[in-house]
Amino acid sequence: MFLTHRTPQLPTPEEALRGRPVPEFPVPSRHTVLGNPLTGPYPEGLEVADFALGCFWGAERKFWQTEGVWTTLVGYQGGYTENPSYEETCSGLTGHTEAVRVVFDPTVVSYADLLKLFWESHNPTQGFRQGNDVGTQYRSAIYTHSPAQAEAAEASREAFQKVLTGAGHGTITTEILPAEGRTFYPAEPYHQQYLDKNPDGYCGIGGTGATLESPSETNWGRSCPTGIARAEG
Repeated sequence: MFLTHRTPQLPTPEEALRGRPVPEFPVPSRHTVLGNPLTGPYPEGLEVADFALGCFWGAERKFWQTEGVWTTLVGYQGGYTENPSYEETCSGLTGHTEAVRVVFDPTVVSYADLLKLFWESHNPTQGFRQGNDVGTQYRSAIYTHSPAQAEAAEASREAFQKVLTGAGHGTITTEILPAEGRTFYPAEPYHQQYLDKNPDGYCGIGGTGATLESPSETNWGRSCPTGIARAEG
């Protein structure tokens, strides 16, 4: 949502804003669409997945509309600044990207299904941008909560790269890293389920038009067992 003419560049830990030890705002108690709590601990049997695919307003809606998703919330992840604000993240000086935390029931929707939705819902070849939204906060990322999630994410990236290459697109720039050590900081209350509160609000999400084969019918989908990441919050 912020178009800049300078070339985006991630800050070093020394350059990043320091932030604060506690958040400056409360997190809403419940999801405005799904009605479930936003933060954990979550019910037994649910799992957590973290994705970044551009402006988190439209990205979050993609996931809450998916059957089997129990709750979603948006936040900042992958950088250095503790409990950042939206303005700080948009400055490019936190190292964070705009992320969506997805809490889901793996007996209804698999992690592989969520990966398929992730890849098809944005252009993962654009580096520090998504469409007209330019900045390190718009980079594509998957933060994994288990070795099995990491294996599945890597396999799906390889599979989708073949699809994109065949369609004439470039190289995927999505970072796939462990969520451990990369704290998810919930965003301000007005960002949570923003497009439910503002149905005609800005949505910068748009895919390439390329589709990934159904995970149940592919080798990469077999890398996605159930019961791989407990949803503890």
